[in-house]
Amino acid sequence: MKFSKKVLKNGLRVVTIPMKENPTATVLVLVEAGSKYEEKRNNGISHFLEHMCFKGTVKRPKAIDISKELDALGSQYNAFTGQEYTGYYAKSDAKHFSKIFDVVSDIYLNSTFPEAEMQKEKGVIIEEINMYEDLPNRHVQDLMMELLYGDAPAGWNIAGSKKNILNMKRDDFVNYKKAHYLPEATVLIVAGAVTEKEVLREANKIFGSVKRGKKMSKVKVKEAQSKPEALISFKQTDQTHFVLGVRTYDLFSKNNAVLSVLGGVLGGGMSSRLFQKLREEMGVGYYVRAYNDTYTDHGFFQISAGVDNKRINEVLSAVLEECKKLKNEKVGEEELNKVKECLIGNMKLSLESSDDIANFYGGQELLKRKSRNMEEKALEIRKVTAAQIQNLAGEIFQNKKLNLALIGPFKEKVPFLKILKF
Repeated sequence: MKFSKKVLKNGLRVVTIPMKENPTATVLVLVEAGSKYEEKRNNGISHFLEHMCFKGTVKRPKAIDISKELDALGSQYNAFTGQEYTGYYAKSDAKHFSKIFDVVSDIYLNSTFPEAEMQKEKGVIIEEINMYEDLPNRHVQDLMMELLYGDAPAGWNIAGSKKNILNMKRDDFVNYKKAHYLPEATVLIVAGAVTEKEVLREANKIFGSVKRGKKMSKVKVKEAQSKPEALISFKQTDQTHFVLGVRTYDLFSKNNAVLSVLGGVLGGGMSSRLFQKLREEMGVGYYVRAYNDTYTDHGFFQISAGVDNKRINEVLSAVLEECKKLKNEKVGEEELNKVKECLIGNMKLSLESSDDIANFYGGQELLKRKSRNMEEKALEIRKVTAAQIQNLAGEIFQNKKLNLALIGPFKEKVPFLKILKF
């Protein structure tokens, strides 16, 4: 699939992915503003700001003005915040491209942050925090970040603390946006039945006059670990949810394709080793996943599952044993080819719609400042060898890199630390 990239005079990058056979169009704006750009006192502001951008603009003074206009177009729209970026998007019938472009850009550029709406939204965000804390399979991911990176931006909750949320004022949003929502830190992505000419016309008209600024940088992650670590959160749950994580490499590492295949061997699909072991053989849980999670200056490989409380020790031992096998034995040719085709096939299936395509190219451009297409990524996966997997397993599956985050009816971490060894 072909795409084009143009840079406006103010530094804003515009990526267009024409999809002639697709009846939809997606407009996505990504900006380098996430929880890793925050300070302790304002942790949570990136996410709160994302909410506030939908509460009214100069042109559309109320939240209902925004939602009603997009609903009338049959549009799907939303926003999201991560550690390193925030995104705003709308997807609709391609004939409405210019209209959704106008709304998304208005939200991004001209939000007014009404005081009354801000006060109400504090309650909404606190309930969002409560919701995720009530979902142990989701909240255990936050605990893993806390365990790995401690009291630093990479270890903080993206939604922030309830105390921070309650203390935030309108000026906090104005100042944060001024410091981070800058053209040189922004990528505009349009995918669907549109032409580059149409996209650049709208981009220059609306974004061309936006002034540059001095972008605030984020704190670089510092990693330090010499032995296995664990973080146990007591909760009276019907099953124990855990994440086993080992420190790996950042977004730019040449090892990432190998890690992707390694994750596929362990937890990619219902025929993967851990799915077969935990679900089909042991009958201890419903879900199990394994994948590498990368950021611009750090990364970790994780295995997560929800299992029978009474058998958690047995499960952890079984998972660690499967990891050790990858260190000691090469993956067979048949299994390796199966995993590669599974990964490539799933990648293609995940890129059928214009919004998925926009995220695929936009995320690469924002964080890496270059994009590779699906065929290039598939070729990288096909090149991975059994020897590379074994060597990399030996590098990452080490006791000094091993971490366990767990939510369940347990209070002590010492019994789990005794199990944590490869």
